[in-house]
Amino acid sequence: MASDTVPGLFGQKYSSRDYTKPFFWGKNQFNSSFPASLIAYMSSRNIDAVYLCTDKNNAIRHTYISGREILGVDPLSDNAYYNFESGFAAYEQYYTGEREKIDLVMVDRSSGMALRGLEIKLTALPDNSTKNEGEDGFSCEIVVRPPTICFLACSMCQNYNTDRKRAKLQALLAKNVPQINHWEEIADVAPHYDKIENAVLSVASDMYRRQTPLIVQPIWKTEGNKMRLSDDCLDVFVWSNLATIQMCTLERDRTEGISRFQRAVIWLYRMLFDYSIYGQFDYVRIIKNHSYNYANDKAFALNGKRSHRILSCGELTHPRIRKDEIRNIILGGGQNLLSPERRFDAVIVNSPDLFE
Repeated sequence: MASDTVPGLFGQKYSSRDYTKPFFWGKNQFNSSFPASLIAYMSSRNIDAVYLCTDKNNAIRHTYISGREILGVDPLSDNAYYNFESGFAAYEQYYTGEREKIDLVMVDRSSGMALRGLEIKLTALPDNSTKNEGEDGFSCEIVVRPPTICFLACSMCQNYNTDRKRAKLQALLAKNVPQINHWEEIADVAPHYDKIENAVLSVASDMYRRQTPLIVQPIWKTEGNKMRLSDDCLDVFVWSNLATIQMCTLERDRTEGISRFQRAVIWLYRMLFDYSIYGQFDYVRIIKNHSYNYANDKAFALNGKRSHRILSCGELTHPRIRKDEIRNIILGGGQNLLSPERRFDAVIVNSPDLFE
């Protein structure tokens, strides 16, 4: 952890990033390292993150989750090692081909064991679609990349990691879904989409008691569309793996053919089904062969008007960490090493009063 004179971030005593070097305050690094320290800071104040999870009927539920539960280790412990942009061995056993890096892997220093693999999405509140709403209508845009669908599938495969359990998974996925000979063809797949979605949801219902954190979504709030932080500035939402599925299945606007949201569910189905048969799935091939006329740079995006239906709660309207607490998270003059290439960086750089 940083001293008063050495640049650093709260709670990260041991990290793969050296915060004394300007490179590690760059736009890509800061968007994952700051949220990790925000979790540690909230944990130090006994403030739990908002946890989006699902019940047996696949309905979204809001509850709370501690920093220890998110990261798999006490964020302030000497055993906590923050390993950013790293492979996560617990997931890599389930898919073939080139390994994808996940935003944050928490490692237990005493055992060397990787405990948790998390995607981090630092999001602005409000986004363009909600900036003209009242405060209780503000929400964030969430962009999900194809690797996140891979990690989602892997997190579900973990629950079916014996021959008997894989057979159960296969039975859940095959029930009511007819044989489809040409999965790459929209005309062959689209008529059966509802059955495919229902099969995925049947798996989610089966394992709802064993869901785990997957996406960490910190929010930072401005005064409407102004480049000025609100006094009630920061909070953290965490999506379980099963709640992440609901980003897609709650979207019911049907375009002709297959929408991006539907495509993500189809990807997930194919990954789980291949795993149930072969013990692994070919992530790259599934993404490449099932593009359905969309680019593969992102899986899908939820704008604020859509995400509000899921995120809406008191913590979204009034985040619990105030802007004057940022000085307790960015330490040792670290703000002076930021490059204002992204909005959150820029707001901090242009708010020197935060550190007075």
